[in-house]
Amino acid sequence: MDVTVRQLAEWVRGEVLGDPDLAISNARTLADAGPGDVTFVETDKYLSAWHASKASAAVVGPSVPPNGRPLIRVADPLMAFAEIVRHLRGRTEEPHGVIDPTAVVHPAARLAAGVSVGPHAIIGEGTTLGENTTVHAGVVVGRSCAIGRDCVLHPRVVLYDDCVIGARVTIHAGAVLGADGFGYRQHNGRHIKIPQQGWVEIGDDVEIGACATVDRGTFGPTRVGAGTKIDNLVMIGHNCQIGRHNVLCGQVGIAGSCVTGDYVVMAGQVGVADHLKIGSRVIVGAQAGVCNDLTDDQTVFGYPAIPVSEQRRLLANIKRLPEVRADVKKIQKHLGLTEE
Repeated sequence: MDVTVRQLAEWVRGEVLGDPDLAISNARTLADAGPGDVTFVETDKYLSAWHASKASAAVVGPSVPPNGRPLIRVADPLMAFAEIVRHLRGRTEEPHGVIDPTAVVHPAARLAAGVSVGPHAIIGEGTTLGENTTVHAGVVVGRSCAIGRDCVLHPRVVLYDDCVIGARVTIHAGAVLGADGFGYRQHNGRHIKIPQQGWVEIGDDVEIGACATVDRGTFGPTRVGAGTKIDNLVMIGHNCQIGRHNVLCGQVGIAGSCVTGDYVVMAGQVGVADHLKIGSRVIVGAQAGVCNDLTDDQTVFGYPAIPVSEQRRLLANIKRLPEVRADVKKIQKHLGLTEE
């Protein structure tokens, strides 16, 4: 699909600097772009890569200077480039309202207009699916679930009974919502399972990554707030109350009964102990271990997770330990003492 730089700019409401009639055939990143391609320069950090690139044109921010090739100047180059890619590589939308003949839909399930159900998917008794929701191949939706409009459940997603899913929710392949929480009591030398009789509630505009899990509550709901984005392989324990617009990166594990505020960010492999409260706008660095409550507006990392300024002081002192040990040995020798 060949288009001009002018057409690209119209798609993203950008300003053209240079030849607006130059033909563009594809969109690629700086590392892969060649002649005939448009690329993007997200920040000034990538200026040298742009100057070395063979791309014919670029989508850039306000601070990138001209270098003889056409530029499309926008406020947010990354999002504008994503829109251009969508146009250039656009796929035909899947038809709505198609129920595959191999799907098993319980007679008591209610499917709104435009719902599609893929091959070998199962929709349980009493479940409702909102308008234009798509259920892909092999998905299993249990009984009495409520799924909002414009949702997408990718292949092999499993929703246990009673899950409540908001509108415009995307759940990627292999994710499991509503499995039993990990709750046991020891009795007469044995681990006795506490019945997990709650459910899961997912707010509007949530995205849940592949193979992520959200356990049902013990007696009430485990909740994920509107706008929250959950990466692949994240585990959210039973009874957790996850706030709005959180970002939980890959392999985060949150133990049961934790509460997070709004706009919390947890980087990869963060672990959170049970029954903790994490305030709004907290950022937790990668591989941190959260062992205590965290108040609003903190950035923490390390184990145990503490504010970044304190952790940096500790790390600086740790680097000096060999020198300190050498000094201690000199003092011991001067005093005639052994290390013991």
